[in-house]
Amino acid sequence: MKKRMLGFWEIWNMSFGFLGIQMGFALQNANVSRIFQTLGAEVEDIPILWVAAPLTGLIVQPIIGYFSDRTWHPKLGRRRPYFLVGAILASLALFVMPNSPVLWFAAGMLWIMDASINVSMEPFRAFVGDNLPESQRTKGFAMQSFFIGIGAYVASKLPNILTYFGVANTAPEGVIPDSVKYSFYIGGAAFLIAVLWTVFRSKEYSPEEMKTFEEEEAKDKNYVKEERPESWFVSNGKSHLIKGIITLIVGIIATYSVYFFGLKKDLYVLTIGLISLGGIVLMISGVMQKGKNYNNGFVTIVNDFQFMPKVMKQLAWVQFFSWFSLFSMWIYTTSAVTEHIYKATDATSEAYNTGANQVGEMFANYNIIAAAVAFLLPLIAKKTSRRFTHFLALVAGGLGLMSIYFITNPTTFTVEWLPMIGVGIAWASILSVPYAMLSGALPASKMGYYMGVFNFFIVIPQLVAASILGFLVSTFFDNQPVYALLIGGVSMILAGLISLTVNDKAIVEINE
Repeated sequence: MKKRMLGFWEIWNMSFGFLGIQMGFALQNANVSRIFQTLGAEVEDIPILWVAAPLTGLIVQPIIGYFSDRTWHPKLGRRRPYFLVGAILASLALFVMPNSPVLWFAAGMLWIMDASINVSMEPFRAFVGDNLPESQRTKGFAMQSFFIGIGAYVASKLPNILTYFGVANTAPEGVIPDSVKYSFYIGGAAFLIAVLWTVFRSKEYSPEEMKTFEEEEAKDKNYVKEERPESWFVSNGKSHLIKGIITLIVGIIATYSVYFFGLKKDLYVLTIGLISLGGIVLMISGVMQKGKNYNNGFVTIVNDFQFMPKVMKQLAWVQFFSWFSLFSMWIYTTSAVTEHIYKATDATSEAYNTGANQVGEMFANYNIIAAAVAFLLPLIAKKTSRRFTHFLALVAGGLGLMSIYFITNPTTFTVEWLPMIGVGIAWASILSVPYAMLSGALPASKMGYYMGVFNFFIVIPQLVAASILGFLVSTFFDNQPVYALLIGGVSMILAGLISLTVNDKAIVEINE
């Protein structure tokens, strides 16, 4: 028994929810730094305020993936219950965020909003793997990239569109402009409607059918289900405990060094959030496995992270440098354009808000470019390879991001389009090619979980960026945010070079 080939409109319907999801993400990415600065945040403090977003993804996505693999609702199926719950919560958060009265409230709302969006988004990646045969998965992820591009384009342009129709784009000090507020309201409504479309216009295979597919796939790919004895878990637990203790000690030393030398507080995210907590996670896993308590989601997540497929390990480095670059763009483009190009730092000034609106246009443009090239990348991959296609796209993105530094004459083309052509090509590839390569290397029964774990390599670089970019910009570049974009450009080119090493041997009929 094989999964049937789906028609164009069936793939369209199962991907349509991403239109709303990406509208939520795009409004967040293009406007949250602006909201923070309006409420009084200093440029060097913006990265630490953004840390909530990737941290919530790190926690939420593997958990949602793990449980969605084990969920079945008679009417809503396996993944769609999570689409629906996440959409309701995210829509409410989008309505509240632009009404934040003070900075700490806005930072907290970012945490809630990002968690809700992640609940809705995470199962969509596994949804493609569940419903499509392997020969159609590249097309499925390309369709998601198309809707991501369209949704983000519309959402990024909303403040400017509303300004064109007379909605106020400026406001008194400490007050978020109406153009931003109404954009979030529209985005919240669109988020819910788009996800509801997918929930009610898509179908899922039953657990019995999925089990049959998994057995057939195991035969085709020579998967061997490894039954590990209790003694293995006890031994692995000892190893985790030792590694956890060492990692925790390193984290404590690093944290004290930040305090002792008076380094930037952003670095605590790295020393406490990643190193120390990573050590604690390993220690807990070690204690549980040594105590023969290993049949649970927590130990499964930690162990499968340890023994992830080879292709996933190789893609991890590509993802790390790609998303480090993207995060530098999302948190620093507003301040880089307004300060470096428009020479404005006053958030109430006309020059600042003109530049901030241009950033919205820039983000809109790279997304529409991504939508335009989404179905071109599979064709290039068929002629060359997926890893070479990804390399070309990432190099284009890195060069585009670096070009912002050299803009001296701010015109519509030089600011809003020229840098974003390369970024848009890279974005289309980042959203599709790695997932197409990965899905072919994963067992069907763990598709949701591994897609959630794969999110680690999106989140960790964002946490690293939030930790060190502020330190680098203030220490070495005299608080000039445009240099963060130069660093991001170099990082994306490095990701492209690493992508050439990925062992992607899966044969996929791209145009099937």
